[in-house]
Amino acid sequence: MTFDPQAYQPERTLLTLGDRFYDRVEAADFPETRLRFRNDRAAAQVGLATLDDAEWIAHFGRFAPLAGSLEQPLALRYHGHQFRTYNPELGDGRGFTFAQLRDDGGRLMDLGTKGSGQTPWSRFGDGRLTLKGGVREVLASEMLEALGVPTSRSLSLIETGEALDRGDEPSPTRSAVLVRLSHGHIRIGTFQRLAYEQDEDGLRRLTAYVLHHLYDEPGDDPLRLLSLVVDRTARLAARYMAAGFVHGVLNTDNINVTGESFDYGPWRFAPTWDPGFTAAYFDHSGLYAFGRQPEAINWNAMQLAVALRPIVDAEPMIAELERFGTVYQAAVAEALLWRLGRRPLDPDRDRALVQTIGRALRQTGEQIDQVFFDAFAQPLPAHYGPIWDEARAALELFAPRAARDAAYWRGAPCAMLIDEVEAIWAPIAANDDWSLFDAKIASIRAMGAALA
Repeated sequence: MTFDPQAYQPERTLLTLGDRFYDRVEAADFPETRLRFRNDRAAAQVGLATLDDAEWIAHFGRFAPLAGSLEQPLALRYHGHQFRTYNPELGDGRGFTFAQLRDDGGRLMDLGTKGSGQTPWSRFGDGRLTLKGGVREVLASEMLEALGVPTSRSLSLIETGEALDRGDEPSPTRSAVLVRLSHGHIRIGTFQRLAYEQDEDGLRRLTAYVLHHLYDEPGDDPLRLLSLVVDRTARLAARYMAAGFVHGVLNTDNINVTGESFDYGPWRFAPTWDPGFTAAYFDHSGLYAFGRQPEAINWNAMQLAVALRPIVDAEPMIAELERFGTVYQAAVAEALLWRLGRRPLDPDRDRALVQTIGRALRQTGEQIDQVFFDAFAQPLPAHYGPIWDEARAALELFAPRAARDAAYWRGAPCAMLIDEVEAIWAPIAANDDWSLFDAKIASIRAMGAALA
């Protein structure tokens, strides 16, 4: 196999946790494997970009083990609150951790799957992923990466030749298997399962694993872990808001303890700054609406504290949880200033700008992406009317940072609203025409380079 000998650093640290944390499983045997997307940019960071297409398919469609890494896929065990209702029957039901590697920055990375077949946690599901669902996940992860959101990255998408029946797509529909590159797949729900089973030794063991392998810190102090998770998740919530992104299903089994976003199902980007905008058709109460995401993620961090309660006193955890709002406010100001092409000034004025921009966006109903594009590192254009005067004056206090790629800023903003997602999918479904998909990936990456 043609791994990059300078960059390929396989690991198998998950095995140190022991069998009570996972189940050894086998991948599905798919009728066919047609490579649809390979992310060589991400693959290069873990020494896999030198694989030829046949080798790529062997590993990420047939799941031949990567040399020196896991010899067999592992379906992770976890529980979780789903729309605030506790479910003790979760776990990797259509995915598994296939390999672990170090990236070029030394971080431990997992290769996790979606649609790779049934596991002991599939319940009544078929363990499969629709091709449309895979396309949507690639688009979401590419867009979020470009917009500065800490996210898993879609490494591979392979069509698998099965006809699937789904209630939310015209059926039968095409199938696929996705591989994502992520900084760990340990969820808040992973800790919840151990607390539910009264496994204090498991809680300590998992705490030490996360601190050592995912945060590069010594010891097994659960209070330190909670503090790190509060910081990372508050920053994730802030980046979601600045990106105008709505994840849709912020359950505790979908929140990674590294604060890295992952698992994109019913996601949407909000066209306007509407706090009530939802992504999931089944989110009838708006629990995970655009404007409620910080609250939802904060609530999830609280559930981690509850899970850690058997091994740490409550009072110091309360103090850590109370920091969430402060960290979030600073992080959302930083994220919005980054997207506006401005340098931070001071905490009070940074927060005031966020409030002013948010108020103008709500009152005018302007498109989020267009406003940020027009205001990036320059005065807000004159065609924004008097209601924007306060925002215009506030922006003038902030020094612009240098804009890259002048050609991008002379064009139109790269957005990802639902109508375009459907337009990208339509020719794939009708004629197996991937040209719009390929062009969109290129456009997203151009935006990412211009914002960098």
